[in-house]
Amino acid sequence: MTTQTTASETPTAASGKSAGLIGLPPKTGLPLALGGSILTIISTFLAWTWTSAFPGKLTIYGYPGGLQVLVLIGGALATLFCLARYGVKGLGWLVPAGADAAIKFATLATFATSWYTVLAISVDLGGLVNLEPGGYLVAIASLAALLGALALPFERPEPDPIDPDDTGWELFKHQARYKWETVKAVFASGTPRRVGKLSSFVEILIIVAVMAIGLTVFTYGIGTEYDELFIGFMITAGFGFAALNKSGLVAQASQITARHQNITICGAFVAAAMFPFTQTDDQYATIGVYILIFATVALGLNIVVGLAGLLDLGYVAFLGVGAYAAALVSGSPSSPFDVHFPFWAAVIVGALASLVFGVLIGAPTLRLRGDYLAIVTLGFGEIFRITVNNLDGTSGPDLTNGSNGISSIPNLNILGFDFGIEHTIAGFTIGRFANYFFLMLLITAVVVLVFRRSGDSRIGRAWVAIREDETAALAMGINGFRVKLIAFALGAALAGLAGTVQAHVTYTVTPEQYLFAGVIPPNSAFLLAAVVLGGMGTISGPLVGAALLFLIPNKLQFLGDYQLLAFGLALILLMRFRPEGMIPNRRRQLEFHEEAEAPTVLTKAGA
Repeated sequence: MTTQTTASETPTAASGKSAGLIGLPPKTGLPLALGGSILTIISTFLAWTWTSAFPGKLTIYGYPGGLQVLVLIGGALATLFCLARYGVKGLGWLVPAGADAAIKFATLATFATSWYTVLAISVDLGGLVNLEPGGYLVAIASLAALLGALALPFERPEPDPIDPDDTGWELFKHQARYKWETVKAVFASGTPRRVGKLSSFVEILIIVAVMAIGLTVFTYGIGTEYDELFIGFMITAGFGFAALNKSGLVAQASQITARHQNITICGAFVAAAMFPFTQTDDQYATIGVYILIFATVALGLNIVVGLAGLLDLGYVAFLGVGAYAAALVSGSPSSPFDVHFPFWAAVIVGALASLVFGVLIGAPTLRLRGDYLAIVTLGFGEIFRITVNNLDGTSGPDLTNGSNGISSIPNLNILGFDFGIEHTIAGFTIGRFANYFFLMLLITAVVVLVFRRSGDSRIGRAWVAIREDETAALAMGINGFRVKLIAFALGAALAGLAGTVQAHVTYTVTPEQYLFAGVIPPNSAFLLAAVVLGGMGTISGPLVGAALLFLIPNKLQFLGDYQLLAFGLALILLMRFRPEGMIPNRRRQLEFHEEAEAPTVLTKAGA
């Protein structure tokens, strides 16, 4: 008979808040974290290097610049959490879920950004000799703060009993699993307190503050001027958001926004509309309009993948159909049709063309499921690209000008408003790309409205039923083929709608813009990644995922051929540690985390 006991190699620390992760006295952890965070803040007002060869103005005393600003923010956040942990009056609202995990992530953000900066200075300039006293101080202080945070006591998990007959490999796996559970327990937080009922005015002010913070963070990130600053921004933003999430502030903000969904959505679009007014030129408005195009197409794909559960690997072709259809009727000299439709007519042509192609492709293929449907849609995407490449008058009819594409697409002119020239609004100069940014923002709002209304409708509930269990849905009387065809056609039409604007923004439409995979989005692989990364079945998830997947490759061009490698590694890590996406709906969150508390109410779309 085999008996089970706890092996001597397995840690046997009793559960309970008796000790921290590292061997420091628990009572020294919080003072060390607080002192280190305060010294980190002080160090940002000192010079970190003696030469201006490293960007960011790190040679000035008394005025933080560049990466010092990010370290200052991380240090201030960690200091506030430490003071709240001490019970300082007026700061308890910062940690509704407890302060320990928030302190650990905040100090980790400060440490990672500080040491990245110090190492970057040393590597770029040729050694530690290029550091000023502020550089040494920030390295030591941020390390001390992190060690103090890791010394805070936490609830250790109980070790599982093991079989004494286990092999060495099985013992190793058991110990590694226990150590991983211990690490997760180090950064675990409590359940945040529910927000009491506040006056509507106060709750709306909180929503406005959240939107303002989001606009500030996005504007800072998109305006980072050099590679080191963007990497530091990503480190601080990632760990900083984790700290706010562990403190419970994100959960409480979500509770407030859930009470005022319409106001939140309107506030988000107002905040986005303010973005061009924060820029001094049209440089970053260019990135903004491409992000909106990418995000709108991803939201259309979210209907197909997130709501209906249909894996479409050729979705970018519908964007191309809309772009080509609009380009052919918008007065381009490369078009064989000598017509120049107004914008509203071109939009209808592009959306209808994509819708027709969606029906034609979906009708014979949507009786397939899973991998077979994915292969068919992948084939459609490649067939579209090859076909428009061959319609050059040599290999086929002269329709799309082949690989040269349709060029010189004129700028839009709606009711006398020329999108190709600068305009002055309230004293602000709005350039060409900012004009298209506002137009694309309006189209994104239309797509969000369509997604939201369709998700809450009878057809939306049928999509969710098909996604969860198609056999059970068919047994309940749902016409699976018709429901899936509607999702396919609607998603295609929304992609075509975005394609009509893309054609005018880029001036030229070519087959190479609509690949299955590539370094530069949008392509089918990036679109699907945006939906999965952001959170399938939600509105905000694909929008955030698309913004990140467009912005990050644009800022990491210095990686060259390693961009896709870094992108792939990031996706692997995210799918390993957060498979439900960054902003998941509650239903999918419970699928991946069964131990989580069940929701009391689920919306019709499961969000």
